[in-house]
Amino acid sequence: MIGATRVKDPSVLNARQTPRFKKFVIPFVKLGCTLSTGVGSLKMMPRTLLSKAALLAQQAALENSLPSKVPLWCRSVSSVTIPPPACMLRPLEAPFRYLFGPGPSNVPPRILAASGRPIIGHLHQEMYQIMDDIKKGIQYAFQTENNMTLAMSGSGHTAMECAVFNTVEPGESVLVAINGIWGERVAEIAERMGAKVHTMVKTPGGYFTNEEIEQALAKHKPVLFFLTHGESSAGLVQPMDGIGDLCHKHNCLLLVDTVASLGSAPIYMDQQNIDILYTGSQKALNAPPGTAPISFSERACHKMFNRKTKPVSYLLDMTYLSNYWGCDGKPARIYHHTGPVSGFFALRESLAILAEKGLENSWRHHREVAEYLWKGLEDLGLQLFIKDKELRLPSVTTIAIPEGYNWRELLAYIMKHHQMEMTGGLGPSVGMVMRVGLMGYNCNKGNADMALAALADALKNCPKSKA
Repeated sequence: MIGATRVKDPSVLNARQTPRFKKFVIPFVKLGCTLSTGVGSLKMMPRTLLSKAALLAQQAALENSLPSKVPLWCRSVSSVTIPPPACMLRPLEAPFRYLFGPGPSNVPPRILAASGRPIIGHLHQEMYQIMDDIKKGIQYAFQTENNMTLAMSGSGHTAMECAVFNTVEPGESVLVAINGIWGERVAEIAERMGAKVHTMVKTPGGYFTNEEIEQALAKHKPVLFFLTHGESSAGLVQPMDGIGDLCHKHNCLLLVDTVASLGSAPIYMDQQNIDILYTGSQKALNAPPGTAPISFSERACHKMFNRKTKPVSYLLDMTYLSNYWGCDGKPARIYHHTGPVSGFFALRESLAILAEKGLENSWRHHREVAEYLWKGLEDLGLQLFIKDKELRLPSVTTIAIPEGYNWRELLAYIMKHHQMEMTGGLGPSVGMVMRVGLMGYNCNKGNADMALAALADALKNCPKSKA
């Protein structure tokens, strides 16, 4: 049998790795084909040591001497008309970068190792246990006892849409606080699914007072009010105390985005009467992008599960997701979609790291490093965009674009010469700020020093206008 032949000749072993051998010889061996011509130049070996497969392998080793055209006997009829793309025949290449922007952040080795573990079935009992662990980790990170707590299969936008799609029906009133890009996104999502959208708008860097919020709630009578806790496009953290009470007073659900702030700035879902809270995996939690923790209060669940119409998205329908995550009290979990198993491994590990460190320690550490960075930026002569220290987001610092400089040139210089990502503004803050993010694994004074050195180098070497 060909498959039982042992070939010791190094040239034969090496030949088996050549593209010609893999393309032409292996299929012939599998089909039991024999080659009766074209071997005249080969040096024959004793038949007891060299099978027909070995002969074919030696011939493949002489591929440079073979004609460029495939002989007729190697041709076969194929329905494939699009050849393999050249890029797919090259190894994957991805450079190392210091991700000191607003996210994603660099992933620590422990989380990378977790995401690289062999996957298991998404409906295995062991997977359910991991999902249960994730649920408990999210409850700790959010400071909530909500049973309806889970992780979406997708980025923070997935959780954003899930919250709106499940709690709002067409024609209902929604109030959105906009002081950056995330409020703009929620307003568009709500408008697309047929809600009556009302907005409160501030320029980037502005925050909303409780008095302003209560006036808008009384005027528009929304079923849902959206607010961003950590507005990363402007580097602002919104004060939250008392807002949940106002929403409940006006029979309104409070939806809060903590994608950029969770783990870096204090948030208390239950104590602050937040009805829906969500975040992303890729910032202070330091997991790869692709999962989004979310939690719903009992008030939010009552609204969700007593709808007159179905949510506009099947994938994001909490009727099914609550079962998939074991939150509906039913004994069996029924297939809804295939969750990102490796992503859940990584998220579980990131939540474990946060639990080991402790929330209060994480908040304190982010604040200390942020203040160290802020002082260093001011020592360079740069101005911080958010003037009030208490309103600055610890995880993402915004710098007013220095006078006379092209901010794109500064950031391009830093990327080219320091392999370091910092970014400009986003949405309404474009052209107003540059953003430096130090969160989770990246949050330390050594990285702050690297960021400051890169900025100093860029300011020294990038041209400055004379105007």
